[in-house]
Amino acid sequence: ADNVWRIDFQLGWDADPEAEKKPENVIPRIKAMLGDEREFELEWVSVYTFQCRRMGRFNHKRVLFVGDAAHQVSPFGARGANSGIQDTDNLAWKLKLVIDGKAPASLLDSYSSERCYAADENIMNSTRSTDFITPKSRTSKAFRNAVLELAQDYPFARALVNSGRLSVPSWLVDSPLNTPDEDGFAGNMVPGAPMDDAPITGGKTAWLLGDMDTRFHLLHYVEDASALSAQQAQALAGLADHPIAVHPIVVTQRGTAPAGLATLIDAQGALRERYDLQPGTSYLLRPDQHVAARWRQYDAAKVRAAVNRATGNV
Repeated sequence: ADNVWRIDFQLGWDADPEAEKKPENVIPRIKAMLGDEREFELEWVSVYTFQCRRMGRFNHKRVLFVGDAAHQVSPFGARGANSGIQDTDNLAWKLKLVIDGKAPASLLDSYSSERCYAADENIMNSTRSTDFITPKSRTSKAFRNAVLELAQDYPFARALVNSGRLSVPSWLVDSPLNTPDEDGFAGNMVPGAPMDDAPITGGKTAWLLGDMDTRFHLLHYVEDASALSAQQAQALAGLADHPIAVHPIVVTQRGTAPAGLATLIDAQGALRERYDLQPGTSYLLRPDQHVAARWRQYDAAKVRAAVNRATGNV
């Protein structure tokens, strides 16, 4: 809400929760932080204990657990809400395929394994933030205090202040749904990586991720889209003619692809650089915007095999 601030104060283990919530105890702390001259009123006051924990697995037969029902983290780095949304992104397309009879129920095991890994990553980072804010040993406290003192005058120390690293998508590089690389690539867009965004023209939006939807996508790079032959265009378009359709997108520096294929112009070269694109390079992308596979040359049979692997149909 507008003009509503959230302020957290650290309390000791011996604090009385009911007494600490009383306005006569809260208001002096806020004034000490903001100054006596700033006007404010209390919207809501509560006392809570940090929790960092998760379930052993997130699927139990026909019951699926998502968000705070599956895992809890301390409130640093916006990890609670973001990880809940990421859980849903991971689960929704898999559950839809299973319900539609296009994937086995065992595909849902990958929801648990991938998101348990992500939860462990969030818990690790959240715990590190908590330990910095509330040191558990004399050594940790000495380090924290030294960092805060140095950070006032030295830029290098400011990067060590851990008040909550912001949430980012997890890298699912060990997922069984990935197809391992056959070819050499530079950069970070390995199978399992969350997609990097890049500015584009010719799409529904001005950014690559804005043109991704809930389908599988294949990005195919050529320098001039208008130079694609009818046979090449037909081979790409044929990816949509399967029970689990793949939406082909031609990425190019110029031109428009034939046969009505979607075309994105990489005018600034950022997409080409971030994905190490060369003529013929193809990326298979999951509905939750993780890289499933990539090749230096398009091969329809390899794409179909990678889709089968990414959907548990192997």
